[in-house]
This record gives sequence, C-alpha cells and structure tokens, in this order.
Amino acid sequence: MSLQAQARSSYRALLRELPRRTLSNPTTPLHIRIRELYRNPVVRETMNTETLQSRIQEAHQFAQYARAQRKYLTLVERYNPGMRMDEQEKIRLTARRVGLDLPVEAKDQKE
Repeated sequence: MSLQAQARSSYRALLRELPRRTLSNPTTPLHIRIRELYRNPVVRETMNTETLQSRIQEAHQFAQYARAQRKYLTLVERYNPGMRMDEQEKIRLTARRVGLDLPVEAKDQKE
C-alpha cells in the first residue's frame, strides 16, 4: 500500500471516530486542524518516508484508541443503566424489579 493510500486511510479512520458533526456547525476546529495536517504539502515534502510512515502509524493508533474508548463507553452505559439516572428514578425501578409500585405523590396541592 502506498504512503498516500495509507495517509488517506488513516485520515478517514480518524474522521470516523470523531464526534458526529451537527447541521448547524458542520466543521469543528478539530476537524479543520486534522484536515490541515493532511492537506499541507510543505509538511509532507520536508519529512522523509520513515517519519511520514511513523506519523501515519500514530494516526492509525489514535483512531484505534478513539474507537476503543467509544466502545468502552457504550458498554459501560449498557451494563450500568442506572449510572445516569437520578435517585428517585433508581428507587422507582428497584421497586418495580421486585413487583412493587411506588405510590403517586401529590405535588403542590393547593386547596
């Protein structure tokens, strides 16, 4: 595989692992910076092939790390569903797990 193809592959891998862009802000500063690093011909011409190869490998490693972190967070959220719940919701779900329903509390009843 040529260096250009490897660089293109690492660039795409990095972009896949970055957070999704929104329609209101299609490019983030991080996307812009990564694009500049890959498009800048001055940097590529001043580096020898070994240095360029090591930079491409670093980019692949970073993409793998970002992918692993994303999967890790997905698994933590899946196996710890109460992690982001408030205390009342945890209590309600615990009661339902053993077959009980909590009584409905009256909120701000003014007579």
